[in-house]
Formats: sequence, structure tokens, C-alpha cells
Amino acid sequence: MITSKLTSKAQTTIPQAIRAALRLREGDEIAYSIEGDKVTIRKVSAVGPPAEDPFGVFSEWDGEADRKAYADL
Repeated sequence: MITSKLTSKAQTTIPQAIRAALRLREGDEIAYSIEGDKVTIRKVSAVGPPAEDPFGVFSEWDGEADRKAYADL
């Protein structure tokens, strides 16, 4: 098990083994998922919708043809 400590400002360092496994670099965005008493951390992909965007899945309908077809609505 890999651990890290929480500072008085509620900050922690992501251990090197985790950074390497996720290929994290300075400036990368990470996302957390909470399931009961467990938290999952993952690297936010530069491809695809942001994790907090509930309408991000509809980006497939955001093409030039779609904008023309729905322009007058």
C-alpha cells in the first residue's frame, strides 16, 4: 500500500509511484471519484469532456453539419 500524509492545509504530495503509474506531469489535471469510504484518483484525459460537464457526452453532435442543420431553431 502506498501512503502519504495530509498537511495542516489539507494538502498532500502524490507519491512518485502513483505519478509514474498515471504518467502525471506538472499542470496535469486529476479527477477524484468517491464511492463509500474509497476514493479513486485518475488523470483527466485531454481528449473527451471534462469530468464535471454533464453534457460533454453530446459533443459528438457538435459538428459543422449539425450546426448548419439546427441553426434556425
